[in-house]
Amino acid sequence: MTDRDYRIAYPQLGSVLGEEEIDALAALIRSGQRLSQGRHRAAFERAFGEYVGVPHALSVTSGTVALEIAIRLLELRRGDEVIVTPQTYKATIQPLLNYGATVRFCDVDPLTLNATAETIEPLITSRTKAILLVHYGGLPCDMDPIMELARPRGITTVEDCAHALGARYRGRRPGALADIGCFSFHTSKNITTLGEGGMITLADPALAERVERLRNNDSDAEFRVADRPIGSRTSAQPWMMHPGESFTHECARVRYGGTNATLAEPNAAVGLLQLAKLPGMVARRRAIAHRIGSVLDRFPGITGQPEPLEVEHAFHLMTFFVEPGSGIDRDRLVARLEALGVQMQVRYFPLHLLAEWRARGHGPGECPVAERRWFEHQVNLPCHPGLTDEQVDLLAELLETALLAETGAQELAEATFSEAAG
Repeated sequence: MTDRDYRIAYPQLGSVLGEEEIDALAALIRSGQRLSQGRHRAAFERAFGEYVGVPHALSVTSGTVALEIAIRLLELRRGDEVIVTPQTYKATIQPLLNYGATVRFCDVDPLTLNATAETIEPLITSRTKAILLVHYGGLPCDMDPIMELARPRGITTVEDCAHALGARYRGRRPGALADIGCFSFHTSKNITTLGEGGMITLADPALAERVERLRNNDSDAEFRVADRPIGSRTSAQPWMMHPGESFTHECARVRYGGTNATLAEPNAAVGLLQLAKLPGMVARRRAIAHRIGSVLDRFPGITGQPEPLEVEHAFHLMTFFVEPGSGIDRDRLVARLEALGVQMQVRYFPLHLLAEWRARGHGPGECPVAERRWFEHQVNLPCHPGLTDEQVDLLAELLETALLAETGAQELAEATFSEAAG
C-alpha cells in the first residue's frame, strides 16, 4: 500500500506549511539577496536561541550533521567510553562508529523509553567521556538527576532534541538542559526548514566558536600568535580571500578539519516562520494525543507515556504499550489497525541490535527493557498537526474498534471490526 491508500497515513510531513512560507521564498528570490550566510540565517539562529534559552544557536544542514559536529567536540580517543541510549534513530549514535571509543548502551525506563540516572549510573567509569541521550517521542528525560551524575565527573552530556522541540522540563527547554543540544528540522519533525536542517545549541562560548569553525570550512584548531608575519606582507588587504589567522597566527594543534554545513537562506527564512508557528502546532499535537489517550484509558492493560506535572510533552510520537497479561497481542493489534487503514510504524529498532553494532560486540540481552518493549509491547500511532478533526475522530474510532476486537470486550466486536475493515 502507498501512503495515499491509507485512511490515516503516518506523517510524512510533521509540520504545516502555508502561503507565508511560499511568500517568504518568493520575496527572497526576487530580492537578489545572497542565498547563503545572510540575514535570515542570523535572524533564525537568534530567535531559536531565545526560544530555547541559550546564548548560542548555530544552524547546520541537518540534525545528523549537528550530531556529527557535537561528537567531534568530545575529542574522543581510544579508551574513552560513551554511554548511549538504544531507543532512538540510528543517527544519534552513528558518528561514533568513526571513533575508537567504547560505546556502552544503557537501558531505558519502560514507560518513558528514556535513559535515566538509574540506568546510566551503573555504566559510569573513570573512562566515561560523554553521555548521548534522546528525549524519546518529545517527552524530556529527567535531566536534573542525569546532570547531577555527569557534571561533577566532567562528563559531557549531549541531548538529541530531534523529537523535543516545543517540550518543556521544569520550566526549561530541551537544548538548554545539558552541555550540547542537537535539533533536526527534517520534513517529519515538529518544524521543518524545507525538508532538511539542524541546529546546535550551547552555553559555552568556546564550544560555540569551535562549532562556528567546523560548519564554515575552517579547521577546528588551536592557534597562537606568530613570532613574525607570514609572507612578504605584514598585514592582509581587504581584497585578499583568506582565513583570519593566515598572516598573524601559527597552528599549534589541529583537532578536526571543518566542512560546509551552512544552512541556506531559503531554509532559514522558512525556519523562522515555522518557529513562530511552533506553539500552535505543538498544541495541536497535544490535543490529538489527549483525544487518542481518552480511548486508551478505557482499556485495562494499555499504558501510555506518563506526563509528569513539571513536564510538557511535545508528542512528536504518540506511543503506548500493550502490557503483559492484558489479553491483547501487540502484533495482532497492529495488524488489525493496518487492516482498518491506519498506517503503522513502531519506532525505533533497538540500536545495539543493528548489524554494525553487533559487529562491535553488542547483542541481545544488553538492554532487556528496550528489547522487550520494542519486540512485544510498543505501539506508535499517527500524530501530527496536519490531521483534520475528522481524521482524528476516525483514528479514535478505528483504534477503539481494533481494541474491542482484540480484547473480545463485546460480542459484536469482531463483526464491528469486519464492517470497519470492509
